[in-house]
Amino acid sequence: MVSRELEFRGINLSHLGMYFQELGGEQVTERLPLIYEGEGWRGEIIAEEEISFTPAFKVNAVQIRFKAENEDMLEELIVKYRYKTTRIGG
Repeated sequence: MVSRELEFRGINLSHLGMYFQELGGEQVTERLPLIYEGEGWRGEIIAEEEISFTPAFKVNAVQIRFKAENEDMLEELIVKYRYKTTRIGG
């Protein structure tokens, strides 16, 4: 299996797990690391921490590890997952 780790900021942890489920993954664990398994891939929500930019402006930062059987599947998984995490400002 090949893997890659990415960090996502400002997105609720439960939403990040829901995105794996929307991609066909089944939740395997109930606590960190939260593991989701799909056909030929695995997503692991490894850790969450709070980052302070100023005393009043804080966001969460979540580390996620993506694993897949090969590089092409990994790239496809990450592209689909990133699409779900896209936020449009207003």
